[in-house]
Amino acid sequence: MTSVQKFYNFIFFWFLRPAAKLFYLYSFSGRNKIPEGAAIICANHSSITDPVLVAFAFGRGHYIHFMAKKELMTTPVVGFVLRNIDAFPVDRGTNDTQSVRTAMRYLKMGEKILMFPEGTRVSEDEAVAAKTGAVRLASRLGVPIIPVHIPRRKGLFSRPNIGIGDPIRIEKPEDGDYTEITENLMRSINTMTEV
Repeated sequence: MTSVQKFYNFIFFWFLRPAAKLFYLYSFSGRNKIPEGAAIICANHSSITDPVLVAFAFGRGHYIHFMAKKELMTTPVVGFVLRNIDAFPVDRGTNDTQSVRTAMRYLKMGEKILMFPEGTRVSEDEAVAAKTGAVRLASRLGVPIIPVHIPRRKGLFSRPNIGIGDPIRIEKPEDGDYTEITENLMRSINTMTEV
């Protein structure tokens, strides 16, 4: 285990998880569906706590690289943690080729990355057009997408269940347009309840 992975485990499983248990009665389902090796984890996104809950759901045995908006990387505490767990920044306002190259490098190393196709936090009453980057990467590299559903309502002392779905293989569409595939992916994630 590398020093980065040790820090990752310390932050999520020794520091954050005991604190989270004081406020969330969370549960997980579908852990048996997590494949070994490279994969892109795709989840819906409504709260700053979502990446933490995904890390808890996947457990110590699955180290995850988080794609995070670049602004977070320079914040005093969160930025320090993100940099030291090998999260990588994405500039959401541009065609960020560097973040794509970084994601590809981790996947080629057989590791997992977390991406939120919605690109931003989305409340229960909102709708945004999901970005196609995750399905494009999955198709190009032949790695599965692991769909994850996180309840959007996560008040204090609530009982959110983080559901992990069956891995999905993405085939390149004949017309090269991944929009419909992405929309179907997000529709299936948003309608997942018990998995």
